[in-house]
Amino acid sequence: MRGQNSIKKVFILILSCILLFSFKNTFAQTVTSSFTTSDKGSSFAKERTTHKVTLEQLILQALDKNPEIKMMQRSFDMMQARVSQAKAWPEPMLSLGYLGNITPFPPFDIQKGDPSSGRILQFSQEVLFPGKLALKGKMATKEAEAEWWVYQQARLDLIAEVKENYFELWYLNKAINIVSKNRDLLEKFTKITEAKYAVGKGLQQDILKAQVEISKLTEQLTMLEQQREITASKISSLLYQDLAIGLEITEELNIAEFSHTLAGLNEIALSSSPVLKMQKRKIDKEEYNFQLAQKEFYPDFTVSFTYQNRPNMPEMYGVNIGVKLPIYFWQKQRPALTEAFAGLNKERKRLDSTTVNLLLKVKEKYLLITTSQKLIKLYGKVIIPQSSLSFESAISSYETGKVDFLTLIDGLSTLLNYELNYYEQVSNMEKAIAALEPLIGESLRP
Repeated sequence: MRGQNSIKKVFILILSCILLFSFKNTFAQTVTSSFTTSDKGSSFAKERTTHKVTLEQLILQALDKNPEIKMMQRSFDMMQARVSQAKAWPEPMLSLGYLGNITPFPPFDIQKGDPSSGRILQFSQEVLFPGKLALKGKMATKEAEAEWWVYQQARLDLIAEVKENYFELWYLNKAINIVSKNRDLLEKFTKITEAKYAVGKGLQQDILKAQVEISKLTEQLTMLEQQREITASKISSLLYQDLAIGLEITEELNIAEFSHTLAGLNEIALSSSPVLKMQKRKIDKEEYNFQLAQKEFYPDFTVSFTYQNRPNMPEMYGVNIGVKLPIYFWQKQRPALTEAFAGLNKERKRLDSTTVNLLLKVKEKYLLITTSQKLIKLYGKVIIPQSSLSFESAISSYETGKVDFLTLIDGLSTLLNYELNYYEQVSNMEKAIAALEPLIGESLRP
């Protein structure tokens, strides 16, 4: 009986050594492949209908299908159509008239031989003071140009939103992949612990601790899967497509160096920002409006041509010129000039405020990018390699009994957190770059 128990213990010890060796090889492969392989998706995500997409495809579909972009485009078309209307002359007036007694019934018959009776045809045209129509056309043009830059800003904002959600989805896929692999490793390690406990070489609390850690990873994995579904739904809404269709990323993220300086970004923003260009067009429009208000002190004219038909008598023709006298200028023209001047100053001050806020946002995004870039280098080149070596050493020490199980679990948890932090910082950097692009009006990534 004792011989059988000894054989059983030896067998279990051999099995635990095999599992530990397999665990070490699997861990080494995991650490190496976690920075090069993409996530294949969890079982929860595979329950839904999915299709593979690239970032470029998402952007093109969003620009083509998103209703907000369509609305902004129609708004620009609407403003563009107002330009020709603003430059058009006032409609002429054509009028018919009758002069004479009430009998015979006009205008079919008139008093023959009576010079005061006749049929009248009159054509009149209002003529604005020179320069007024041109100013109205310029105002409408600048207003349309401002709307164009609003449309361009909406396009850039949509692209940035798609990119930000895409990089968030990329991170969540990476996180799910890492947590799943670590959970698998921990499950294998739990089997080793159970094998040791069976031969009296381990503690029951180690098994319980391993089970708790597995439960924590399962909880974390569930939350990550939920976040991924929410992010994928956000992207689908931006694409204006069925939310029941899942998205699967097919391309790896190329982690490129961000070499722009803050001064260079500010220069680009001041020259290319759609928000600033839109505001400058509004200032131009208000300047033309101020000039028009000055011209309103000058009179407009009305020119009319009259034809009078008198049976049995010579036909008569007449030309009239009317002048609109701005004699109530203290109630109308002068307040209008004050209003136009105030509007011009308001838009100028708004440009100053917009510029300050824009440069502040540019600096905030720049600091986020540079900070994330430093952390990416720190995690990728220093912390994670050191943590990997430390954990490998902990595995070897645990195998020989030099460290306890809690030390090993702590090392695995620390390495997992650093790996997640690494990919989170990569995602944060790319999201900050994406958010920076609509601010400066230029693409910073190919």
